[in-house]
This record gives sequence, structure tokens and C-alpha cells, in this order.
Amino acid sequence: MELTINGKKVQLNFGVRFVRELDKIAGMTVNGQSFGFGLTKSLPALRAYDPAVLSDVIYSAAYGNKPRPSQNAIDDFIDSCTDLGNVFDEVQQEIDESNAVKVAAKNMKA
Repeated sequence: MELTINGKKVQLNFGVRFVRELDKIAGMTVNGQSFGFGLTKSLPALRAYDPAVLSDVIYSAAYGNKPRPSQNAIDDFIDSCTDLGNVFDEVQQEIDESNAVKVAAKNMKA
């Protein structure tokens, strides 16, 4: 999937590294110990069209871009997007079809 943020094409990837990046942002930490769960916490909020979670998901999925867009740039993109519902739908579809994430996404729908 590709988005244009600040006039630059940003490639989004929803594989294992995406999950690791999302864990850094949205994961659970208890007593300094990381337990992951970024995907588990984010998918329901993404399906509820939470724009802050969409920003976290896009930022995490943009890990391979040089330079990677900043969280602020992604927030600005979301704030100015005229078809935000479509962005949510496309991101959810990409996650649902991603080899690394689709089983977790399917199980969370059930």
C-alpha cells in the first residue's frame, strides 16, 4: 500500500517488522518488561476508526522508508485528509490480507 504524505510517496508494509514497530509504540510494558500486544490493542481501535491509532499503524508500517515520515507528518496527513474513511478501509484491508498478520486479524474479528 502506498500513501502520499507531504508530497512524498510512502510505502506501507504490514509484515512481521510492522508488528514489532507497533509493539514499540502501542505495546504493553509492565515493570520495564515488554509484552508486545501492540497489534492486539490496535486492531479493535482501528476498526472503530480511531485516528490516533491509524497514525500509529501508518507510522509503524512506514518503517522501510528513507526517510521515514515523522509521527507529526502522519498526524497532519490524517488531519487534512478529505477521504479518511477510505484510508481506514484500505489500511484494514491490507492488514487483513497480510500474510504475517491476517490470522491474528481474522481471529480478532470472531
